[in-house]
Amino acid sequence: MGEELKVIVFALGKEEYGIEVDKVRTIERLTPITRVPKTAAFIKGVINLRGVVVPVIDLRGRFNLSETQPTENSRIIVVAVNELEVGFIVDSANDVIDIDSDTIDNPPEIVGGIKAKYLRGIAKLGEGRLLIMLNLSEVLNKNEIIQLEQLEV
Repeated sequence: MGEELKVIVFALGKEEYGIEVDKVRTIERLTPITRVPKTAAFIKGVINLRGVVVPVIDLRGRFNLSETQPTENSRIIVVAVNELEVGFIVDSANDVIDIDSDTIDNPPEIVGGIKAKYLRGIAKLGEGRLLIMLNLSEVLNKNEIIQLEQLEV
């Protein structure tokens, strides 16, 4: 038995992803996003979250997946990455589960078109269900973090 991890499960299309609960600050319904010029296309802009300006990223765009219109189930998952709070737009946030770290395998080179550097691993949950675990520090590379920090000013 490895370490027990609490994970937030969210969806992008038909795939399920996971982020450790301790990295998640809050999960919010979609709110109006203020666009910021001269940023990468997947950086949708900023939101005012209880008085704090939070940059928002569309994970579909980040992973080069086709963008879709937001639905009633769309959410913004606000995470802490290297002292920076960032919101990720996801199709839905479904569940909080416990997984054993021993069930997480190293990711293959590409999963559903997403490069392995963005992935921490693949968790096997049983019944053929797989959970793609994100590597948050790679989802935002250092240059993007600097760009996002400048948005907060």
